[in-house]
Amino acid sequence: MPEAVTNPPVWIQLGYLVAAVCFIVALKALSSPRTARVGNLVGAAGAVLAVVLIFFVTSTDNLWAILGAIVLGALVGVLAARRVAMTAMPQMVATFNGVGGAAAALVALLEVGEALGGEALGQVAAAFTVLIGGVSFSGSALTVGKLQDWLPARPIVVPRVQWVYGAALAVSLAAAVVVAVLGSTGFAIVLAALAVVLGVLLVLPVGGADVPIVISLLNAFTGLAVAASGYLLGNTLLLVAGTLVGAAGSLLTHLMAQAMGRSVTTILFGALLGGPTTLGTTTESTRPVKSASAEDVAVLLGYARRVIVVPGYGLAVAQAQHVLRELGDVLMARGIEVSYAIHPVAGRMPGHMNVLLAEANVPYEQQVEMSQINPEFKATDVALIVGANDVVNPAARKAYGSPIAGMPILEADQARAVVFLKRSMRPGFAGIENELLYDPKTTVLFGDAKDSLSQLVAAVEKL
Repeated sequence: MPEAVTNPPVWIQLGYLVAAVCFIVALKALSSPRTARVGNLVGAAGAVLAVVLIFFVTSTDNLWAILGAIVLGALVGVLAARRVAMTAMPQMVATFNGVGGAAAALVALLEVGEALGGEALGQVAAAFTVLIGGVSFSGSALTVGKLQDWLPARPIVVPRVQWVYGAALAVSLAAAVVVAVLGSTGFAIVLAALAVVLGVLLVLPVGGADVPIVISLLNAFTGLAVAASGYLLGNTLLLVAGTLVGAAGSLLTHLMAQAMGRSVTTILFGALLGGPTTLGTTTESTRPVKSASAEDVAVLLGYARRVIVVPGYGLAVAQAQHVLRELGDVLMARGIEVSYAIHPVAGRMPGHMNVLLAEANVPYEQQVEMSQINPEFKATDVALIVGANDVVNPAARKAYGSPIAGMPILEADQARAVVFLKRSMRPGFAGIENELLYDPKTTVLFGDAKDSLSQLVAAVEKL
């Protein structure tokens, strides 16, 4: 592995400072859909600068291998970014988390025994990186499997889970101590294997509705692993970047858990504490609902004064965001006020709906967060729910007994009329029925969201 220069020239250090500032500015810009695109570009510029600078302070013995890896990685990244479907964005984020954790762990494995000249703190950092990086890698792989339906979305609890998990954790920590004390590469490899097992045991008992929160937590783990690897390599910029990711991921995890109305401890260790570990039924209900044609729903929308649209994962699956924007434009042309209610965890990750609507050029002013839009439902003529389910399910208001119990929801049931666009009566990701579907003021328009929205656009234009 190339050895970094202990005291790089001042201009290199200034370059590191510029790159670090780029990362900080990018994080700030990513907090709003309006500035997120610029934030991405600024962050990418900082990353490019960091990569270029490192060539001036390291040996170039393996230059062509390094350049080849960079080119290969760039090609894979570009192709993945261009081809990934909007519905698969969370899986892509989880994949990046896992790859980042694995990369940090591999760096630590190579540095064990040599980290900072064998310094004790360096050995501790190496053991920490292998452990956390391995957990992030395997845990992220499982979240991808759950989101991609390669694995059951329901919690999977191994027999005697408390004993199995406790034993795996104890042995992993013991191996980490041995690595920190002896600096043994052999024990570090054993620790990496144990960390992979620990990551699997950590994520298996997590239910599908909570997987996005676990992805955010694993993102924080990856950041911490990268920061520790930066310390091992004596690279200040890597240390700063990893710390930023770790801090941002931790804060996001906390905010997402709040949005779901539960604690991170309950999400991760509910199975160990004897809490509920199963989702509700995922079969379609046979209870009758009030359905209508596109023409009937168009009349309801076309003569309303205010409409609030609630987008959800089904909108992303149908790739119907552009038609939804067209329907909104048609309604506004009739003098109807249209807003889009955004739940913090609608879709499969934070900001999923914001990204989806921004892709269709829905004005940011019309995208309203849950805390601001909820008081407006009572004064709304029609709540149009497109592909959402759990985030409007009144079952969340129950204190217990439901996978989404306690989760703050969009109060669409407060509107004067509710219209659901659904392909079928299949429950949402949490696997439970939505009682709002059976409310007398609720109308269901069955069909593919994109087709249904196209029919609504045509019908409203004919009014």
